[in-house]
Amino acid sequence: MANFAKPSAPRFSVEVYQNEFLPEGGRDVHAIVTVTATGGATATRASVAHGTAAVVIMVDCSGSMEYPPDKMRGAREATAAAIDTLRDGTSFAVIAGTHVAKEVYPGQGRLAVADPATRAQAKEALRGLSSGGGTAIGTWLRLADGLLRQSSAAIRHGILLTDGRNEHEEPAVLRATLDACAGRFTCDARGVGTDWEVKEVTGIASALLGSADIVADPAHLAGDFTRMMENVMGKEVADVSLRLWTPVGAEIQYVKQVAPAVQDLTDRRTEAGPRAGDYPTGSWGDESREYHVCVRVPGAAVGQEMLAARATLVLPSAVPGEPVTNLAQGLVRAVWTSDLAASTAMNPQVAHYTGQAELAEAIQQGLEARKLGDVDGATAKLGRAVQLASASGNADTAKLLAKVVDVVDAVAGTVRLKAKVADADEMTLETRSTQTVRVKKT
Repeated sequence: MANFAKPSAPRFSVEVYQNEFLPEGGRDVHAIVTVTATGGATATRASVAHGTAAVVIMVDCSGSMEYPPDKMRGAREATAAAIDTLRDGTSFAVIAGTHVAKEVYPGQGRLAVADPATRAQAKEALRGLSSGGGTAIGTWLRLADGLLRQSSAAIRHGILLTDGRNEHEEPAVLRATLDACAGRFTCDARGVGTDWEVKEVTGIASALLGSADIVADPAHLAGDFTRMMENVMGKEVADVSLRLWTPVGAEIQYVKQVAPAVQDLTDRRTEAGPRAGDYPTGSWGDESREYHVCVRVPGAAVGQEMLAARATLVLPSAVPGEPVTNLAQGLVRAVWTSDLAASTAMNPQVAHYTGQAELAEAIQQGLEARKLGDVDGATAKLGRAVQLASASGNADTAKLLAKVVDVVDAVAGTVRLKAKVADADEMTLETRSTQTVRVKKT
């Protein structure tokens, strides 16, 4: 493990957990790459004061937000709470989203700079928010992108709230918008109530490397928005990538973030020189994340060993053409052995996160089968999810599953589908299905 962080920035470290031993001719190497950033909190407060963060809040103001009225009221209160959480010096704006996007504050294509006066003005402007019209989320994101692009802030972030489906825009338009915005800013997405589409909200957050969640009760929006904004204010380093180099003959099979949530990064690779590719990780504060890397190497004879991959955290230069900054590095190895016990042993971290990824997939497949009326398929998949949640100690997911199925035997994965399930319970399970727990410390 090596560290290259500058003294003024958070210190990054990389640790690699794997069973490096393969049987003769074995080819697939699995490793969990743990990335940790520490020591940035003090620097963050200073840097935000000098304008290194820009945030745009996008509030759904479509007609459905008026039914019931507490949704619109909750959205106003939540946006005000988020504005109060902004640190002085943060650039910000508020957008009202319907089938078009309109600037609420400060207007005229500008960003305001947070201080007591602008925060008060922004909260006063929220009084003018009213509901009416349709929903075209791509227009909201495009306006946010235009506002954020004028900022030189290192941290560029959006917060998006919706209560309905993206009915006034073709899915391809939203997809193209997300592709265009990816890498330019990150975005947290929230669905309020139960009339929105889970895959749309989670898709937005996934594409823009943010979080997604449900707020079924509008009364809880203010607390959720405050926590989201506090998290944004804790970020200091943006646009960090996980660079994976492989030797001749070796290929990356997949790269997945597996903690704190499952996020497949495989298709987001950008080439970074001979046999190297960058995978985006977004913005960082004081936190730790884990990534599952699978490398396919050429088969070799017993006694051979090789470097299967080199994992480096890199930060692009602010000056185009200048080299990246290496923040931390770890190595993935392959060693061929005739020792059956050594080559078949599963590393605890790899085993745990393989199970967590399977858990997320089982929940999503089980809920889809349930929607299609496939009772046997739904029972099998959700039963497997209960079994995996029990084995890994994922108590939060186990509780959510228990609202959708009656658990007969958690260890065996024996369940019965509940005859009636509240929409909020089913949507919460689906939205949070990718959230994982870390390996238990022994």
